Amino acid sequence: MTISDNTRGLVLAVLSSSFIGASFILKKKGLKRAGASGTRAGIGGYTYLLEPLWWAGMVTMIIGEAANSVAYVFAPAVLVTPLGALSIIISAVLAHFMLKERLQKLGVLGCVSCIVGSVVIVIHAPQERTPNSVQEIWTLATQPAFLLYSVATVSVVLVLVLHFEPRYGQTNILIYLGICSLMGSLTVVSIKAIGIAIKLTLEGMSQIAYPQTWFFVAVAVICVITQLNYLNKALDTFNTAVVSPIYYVMFTTLTIIASAIMFKDWSCQDASSIASELCGFITVLSGTIILHSTREQEATPATGTHLGGNISWYVRGDSTKSIENDHFIALQSSDYYD
Repeated sequence: MTISDNTRGLVLAVLSSSFIGASFILKKKGLKRAGASGTRAGIGGYTYLLEPLWWAGMVTMIIGEAANSVAYVFAPAVLVTPLGALSIIISAVLAHFMLKERLQKLGVLGCVSCIVGSVVIVIHAPQERTPNSVQEIWTLATQPAFLLYSVATVSVVLVLVLHFEPRYGQTNILIYLGICSLMGSLTVVSIKAIGIAIKLTLEGMSQIAYPQTWFFVAVAVICVITQLNYLNKALDTFNTAVVSPIYYVMFTTLTIIASAIMFKDWSCQDASSIASELCGFITVLSGTIILHSTREQEATPATGTHLGGNISWYVRGDSTKSIENDHFIALQSSDYYD
């Protein structure tokens, strides 16, 4: 019985999503253990590098990413990329049982919106042309339009790292994940170039002597390290069930934009495809807002201790009553006594 290439790609994509979804949980548990005995990653600590569970998650993620890369060899992106959304479902389910992180009903709606919007974008995204050499990718990468995108991406990342991350990184999930996703869009180009170089070298046309090959290797290493660093901070600071879908959405969206700019396939799209992409972006944006608002609701403390801020305490009227029948008293500010 002959197995079709699409079937191989489908199986690899599903396995990839399973490994990547599980890696989020393993890394999160590793980060929690490391934070309990040292400086948390969310505030600049690196003790997680000594935690075996974090490395187990890292290895699991590498296996998943490798399987995902091979899946693209057998099946088209239209089939493989949407299946990446399965990692969101897997990580959310595992987080519910292993991390005791509950995703509220509104969060479920946001998650579904993100997945639906991302699938629509991927299905109607421009079809990219596969380059045949590292030099060809270099020519595409040095086009004015993509150079402008690259400079803009690096500039935004620097602004996020130097200005916004110290001030809002602990309270706004989009800071950490924005850095990861922006760098990820550049990683895809570099990894693609490296993959083509390896393939051509194995076929007898060595690409090792070309400086462009090593340039793409350097870019890939820098981008991957940056992504891992800030993804660790996001996982250590925010709920896993919220991190996974937002990261997936932002990474997928920015990768499609980068590919469209670099390969200029967007110029051949018809009005129907463009309209579908716009609807997908709106759906993704809505889902992201819903997920982010869910995170803010979870972060709202039940009790306040700030002088001059909200102060609330719990008064138990009857020990046999449920919490719904008890009473809460809140003083909005210290001016109450004036």
